[in-house]
Amino acid sequence: MKYLVVLAVFAVVFAAEETKEEERPKTFRRLIPADVLRDFPGMCFASTRCATVEPGNTWDLAPFCGRSTCVVSEDTPPRLLELVEDCGPLPLANPKCKLDTDKTNKTAPFPGCCPIFTCEEGAKLEYPELPTPPPEEEKKEEEKPKA
Repeated sequence: MKYLVVLAVFAVVFAAEETKEEERPKTFRRLIPADVLRDFPGMCFASTRCATVEPGNTWDLAPFCGRSTCVVSEDTPPRLLELVEDCGPLPLANPKCKLDTDKTNKTAPFPGCCPIFTCEEGAKLEYPELPTPPPEEEKKEEEKPKA
């Protein structure tokens, strides 16, 4: 019975630790056309490393907080794309939330390098709405000349 009480107290303390008002921004992913050098047509060019990268491989975006992966599109003909993952936009200003400079490690590998914010109890970070690009089908329709 003693063990059950100790376990219950531990569970309550552990749950309280998890409800800290500390937030790490969401990470964002987006596909962009890859940079390709004419002498290396089947590879992505990683400008932050000044190197070529084969499809399927990932590279760090240092000195920025993020990583990219070289991917081949499913289009016909296939194109090289760069899947960029980063911390995204900073949250909207909130006087009840502060950047925690003691816990933010700008030199850690992604996503550990993303900023950490500490908010007063009950406060939440809000992020700006990012515009969503239209699906490829709609873009193609928009590009057709009008008769």
